[in-house]
Amino acid sequence: MSQQPAPAPERQPLDEHAAAALRSYAAGERAKVDVLASVMEDIATNGYPSPETGVPWEVARDAHLARLADEQPRVA
Repeated sequence: MSQQPAPAPERQPLDEHAAAALRSYAAGERAKVDVLASVMEDIATNGYPSPETGVPWEVARDAHLARLADEQPRVA
């Protein structure tokens, strides 16, 4: 057997629209991860927030469901 790694397969380029859509999606995901990382860093620095300052999960769930109900319908 050869000690050399197998050559990487050639990549197929994306069209301009697909590449732009993929970059946009990646930017959105990066923004979400940045928010999560900042929350975790805050907890690591300052500890957990007090339960009295939080929002009960039922309230957060109901608010989120109300926002979803107000959105325009989308085709899957």
